[in-house]
Amino acid sequence: MIIDTHCHLDDPRFDDDLDAVIERAKAHGVEGFLIPGADTGTLEKARKIAHAHPEVFYAAGVHPYDIDSYDEALLLEHLKDAKCIAVGECGLDYYRLPEEETEKHEEIAAQKRIFGLQIELAKRTGKPLIIHIRDASSDSMQMLIDHDAREVGGVLHCYNADEQLLKLAEHHFYFGIGGVITFKNAKKLPHILPKIPKERIIVETDAPYLTPHPYRGKRNEPWYTVFVVEKIADILEMSVSEVETLTTENAQRLFKPFATLQMV
Repeated sequence: MIIDTHCHLDDPRFDDDLDAVIERAKAHGVEGFLIPGADTGTLEKARKIAHAHPEVFYAAGVHPYDIDSYDEALLLEHLKDAKCIAVGECGLDYYRLPEEETEKHEEIAAQKRIFGLQIELAKRTGKPLIIHIRDASSDSMQMLIDHDAREVGGVLHCYNADEQLLKLAEHHFYFGIGGVITFKNAKKLPHILPKIPKERIIVETDAPYLTPHPYRGKRNEPWYTVFVVEKIADILEMSVSEVETLTTENAQRLFKPFATLQMV
């Protein structure tokens, strides 16, 4: 059994064939799905999908590119829902910062403020974090430590192979491995993967983005986790079934409602 811990099933690209996408994934052994929250405008759609499918759960949060949509009352409303099992995706992303210094500092300060609010929201609700980090490793790690986020833990979504972030394994954080691990030009992640504690590895697609080889260029979807699992098995010199069991048990430990799914 495989759990896709990060798939945007509420993306418009799945509107026409969502049921078929889920059934296709289940036919390939994917039995659990988690829709991350990116902005408040998509949360109701994610909730409806989760309630229509027993194997689908969702999260409530605001991506660093969408911090202007942050609405704490709305997030809290969703986090009371039994099918809403995490806070995020939230975090820091410095990839598109303004060039002008004053604007750059203002953007960084704004992202940090909203990220901090969401860490505290996770602690208040007792739900783990889904963390997005891009070109902001040092600040992200320091904020998670300073806010004592180990109380709830979480996952570093689409782990970007920054070795300094491995320290967060000691703070109850997991590492989401997705399609990038299969890219022919991927060098850092295959090198770093063996350094991640095995009990901290989980699998994701980030569908419809970051489609793994051999389907790069096409819409990503949850059943493609099988290629991620195969590559992890190859790098760690494990069997595919061992990786499936390992990553499923890890995901169930972090996102406890997945523990209701039966291993097959």
